[in-house]
Amino acid sequence: MRRSEIRTRPSDSPFVRICLGLALALCATACRRDMFNQPMSKPLRASDFFQDNHMASRPLVPHTIARGHLENDGAFYTGKIGTNLVEVFPFPVTREVLERGRERFDIYCAPCHGRTGDGNGMIVQRGFPVPPSYHIERLRTAPVGHFVDVITMGYGVMYSYAERVEPPDRWAIAAYIRALQKSHDARLEDVPVEARAILEKQK
Repeated sequence: MRRSEIRTRPSDSPFVRICLGLALALCATACRRDMFNQPMSKPLRASDFFQDNHMASRPLVPHTIARGHLENDGAFYTGKIGTNLVEVFPFPVTREVLERGRERFDIYCAPCHGRTGDGNGMIVQRGFPVPPSYHIERLRTAPVGHFVDVITMGYGVMYSYAERVEPPDRWAIAAYIRALQKSHDARLEDVPVEARAILEKQK
């Protein structure tokens, strides 16, 4: 075979290999530079870039609302309309709502308030301050929004559960508290006839 007939592939050329290697290195360096070499600034550090307050950290734009926190229904999210407590539930109280309320109550409320709402939960038995029983007259007659407000904002030594309990669950817990209150002094005559026979068999 003649030498003139010997052809090499472009990738076999040392020059091409060097160029490809440099191109890859530049790409990798560029990616690293974008993420690695960031402007150095500490929170609240002085900066001459912004002329209004000379701080590197920027304040929130007025009326900024975090995603998912529009909360335009104040009564639903707080249990209050202005300064007045809501007196009715914002949705029908179904068996599913009560079951959800019982589950959330047992997780977040029962450790202090007790499974029956008498204020003698396990934490109290270990020395924590005793919360009021849900069965005292003041709480039996309190608007349902009171319980939602207390879960949201906290009350006395009880801290806010707003970050732990979602608004729908606050109302579900309030519904379950109402069920506990109604059942506390209930009599057998208050039970529907079809369910009364089941209870009598369990005696």
